[in-house]
Amino acid sequence: MKPLAGIRVLDLSRILAGPLATMWMADLGAEVIKVERPGSGDETRRWGPPFVAGESAYFLAVNRGKRGIALDLGAPDGQVALRRLIAGSDVLVHNFLPETAERVGLSYPAVRAINPRLVHVAVAGFPPGPYQDEPGFDALLQALGGLMAITGEGDRPAKVGVAIVDVLTAWAALSGTLAALLERARTGEGQAVEVTLTECSAAALANVAQAFLLTGEEPQRLGTAHPHIVPYQAFPAGDGLLMVAVGTDDQFRALCAAVGRPELAGDPRFATNPDRVKNRDALVSVLKAVFRQRPRAEWIARLKAAGVPAGPVNSLSELFGDPGLVGRILVEVDHPAIGRYTSVACPLPQAWPPNLLPPPRLGEHTSEVLAAVGMP
Repeated sequence: MKPLAGIRVLDLSRILAGPLATMWMADLGAEVIKVERPGSGDETRRWGPPFVAGESAYFLAVNRGKRGIALDLGAPDGQVALRRLIAGSDVLVHNFLPETAERVGLSYPAVRAINPRLVHVAVAGFPPGPYQDEPGFDALLQALGGLMAITGEGDRPAKVGVAIVDVLTAWAALSGTLAALLERARTGEGQAVEVTLTECSAAALANVAQAFLLTGEEPQRLGTAHPHIVPYQAFPAGDGLLMVAVGTDDQFRALCAAVGRPELAGDPRFATNPDRVKNRDALVSVLKAVFRQRPRAEWIARLKAAGVPAGPVNSLSELFGDPGLVGRILVEVDHPAIGRYTSVACPLPQAWPPNLLPPPRLGEHTSEVLAAVGMP
């Protein structure tokens, strides 16, 4: 039996963070009911291209495993249906702004009055304070939340190529939900779980944040390089980019021997990692010249044989074409309009097979879901 079997999740979230978290809940065994606005639905239904058979790849990515209903929360009938669904659910997830949540009856006090056992998960852009009523968008949050301060090179900031703050927040929402359900099993009471894009972005800075908090020194943008370890970055080989991840002094000595430059290990400028960080530019310049001399595959074979972590900077075709990297998380989904397509499952233990119910068409299961709660 899956860990969330018997748990009903009412998903009123849109875009990415909330829907991704609830899709993972479906993979863990929960029954997930996605609630959308009649007529328009989740905004990501229209985010593209690409579209296949009229379906957005964006929407398909985060809504597998759910049943879908269309509900007008501003109408009396919609409010009656919402309250009945809340009464019969274990988890509610939404990403409405506080004022909107209050207006449509989705604040925590409002739902607790209906169902004290409910776990109420609110995904917000900002914590309580001066920004709490502002919407959160991933690119903006990468800028505000510190990620652009360390991503890119020199004075050219860059955003991560996927909506990484939304993805991190989805993990936080999933973790908070699981923790709250565990607490409910002990106490019988639900609780409010609030996760914010800003705080998840700041928390993701991890060691970089800690270094700043200890020293007050702003980090540099280093492209693929690591601020505290050298050499730990991508190098151009003769035919493509090679990632080298030297984490110890022993690995550095092994690298020097493997590339035919053993004298570098004896150079006092490079003897220890703090020395190499201090003299980063000098060492990287030498290694760039060395790595350009041979094909990437040859360097990878040499470095791996020497015990030095190394590998290619993969394209997506290389990534998804290598079963050794992604073999357990790719799943086949049968969709009534698209046919069979490949998708990505939750990367949690494979003892819990993913839910292969295709993402719902807008309002697809409205009649059956509402009939089950006594609505005509």
